[in-house]
Amino acid sequence: MKVLHVLDHSIPLQSGYTFRSRAIINEQRSRGWDTAQLTGPKHNQGRRQSPVEEVDGLQFYRCTDTPWASARFPLFGQLAVINTLARRLLAVARLERPDVIHAHSPALNGVAALRVGRALGIPVVYELRGFWEDAAVSHGTSSEGGVRYRLTRAMESWVLQRADAVTCICDGIRNDLLERGIPGDKMTIVPNAVDASRFQPLGERDREIEHRYGLEGRKVIGFIGSFYAYEGLDLLVDAMPHLLAQRSDVTLLLVGGGEVAEALQARVDQLGIAENVVMTGRVPYETVDTYYSVTDILVYPRKSMRLTELVTPLKPLEAMAQKSIFAASDVGGHRELIRNGVTGTLFRADDIEDLVRSLLHLLDTEEEWPAMRDAGRAFVERERTWHNSVANLQPLYQRLAPGAW
Repeated sequence: MKVLHVLDHSIPLQSGYTFRSRAIINEQRSRGWDTAQLTGPKHNQGRRQSPVEEVDGLQFYRCTDTPWASARFPLFGQLAVINTLARRLLAVARLERPDVIHAHSPALNGVAALRVGRALGIPVVYELRGFWEDAAVSHGTSSEGGVRYRLTRAMESWVLQRADAVTCICDGIRNDLLERGIPGDKMTIVPNAVDASRFQPLGERDREIEHRYGLEGRKVIGFIGSFYAYEGLDLLVDAMPHLLAQRSDVTLLLVGGGEVAEALQARVDQLGIAENVVMTGRVPYETVDTYYSVTDILVYPRKSMRLTELVTPLKPLEAMAQKSIFAASDVGGHRELIRNGVTGTLFRADDIEDLVRSLLHLLDTEEEWPAMRDAGRAFVERERTWHNSVANLQPLYQRLAPGAW
């Protein structure tokens, strides 16, 4: 069985998207399936690309052509991306001779995959990981219901209707697709998961990190990840003065970077809480565990919007696997993963008072933490490992390419 994955971008770039891709590919290979990987022209856009690159033992075909695009005419830019990717995909597919082409969102990948799949007689699976039009709204590059928003959504619906099979990452996305008229028997959920062997329960606090940032003897509340507006980190910063009024031993640790990093730093300075907030900037991936180890409570304060209500994130699963204590907003993507008071704590989204109340309650009830840690780890081991998640693809592939088994 050979699967050709078509991806927007991949490792060595670091994101939830690239980590999911790597996990799926590695699990498929551990099952004895053969895979090939191609990234689109937006991978490392603007940098010179080698036609083939090996990363962490995986070989990726790259698009070396730079598609013409115009900021004034974005539709032409999207068509150029599709054409560039389709040309490269046609050559790779003829070389690799896959049994299935598995294209992963965005829809540009799906359009190119359908064009090549139909030309070569290869079935196409399309995986929808999230709604890119809603992500554009959250980044401020598009408006909900605007022309670009509607065009992106229409293109994705076109791909979904024509793909031989559809996979998605959660019930929230599946329910949205059902409303669009995509048949339920055409869809397979391949949920977000974690490598339970990689994310082990954390050990002792890293003394060097504690000393570097002055965290000795502090109760550390942390966020580790990308700083996007929808993550709600501004709410977490604004909650700090209220927390400090009740618990003077609290420090906020923000590890990472992104589009709102400067605004967060400015807000910290404005509130006069710089002595109680540590912003480390981006850190190497291989050192992330040391920062998790010094954090008492992780917080995922995602704001309520279509993107967060429908799509499940990876971070709470990683926290559960590590037996970390965490609080998360009650957006739909979190509610699908977390049992309030059992595997984690949920608070009302966009509600600073409830966020503060939840954190103070957790700090005052440390005797309940061991049971919550164990329940979270058990949930991951039982339901959310990549071994279990990728297993959902086997009957789908067998149906599309029965002669490959």
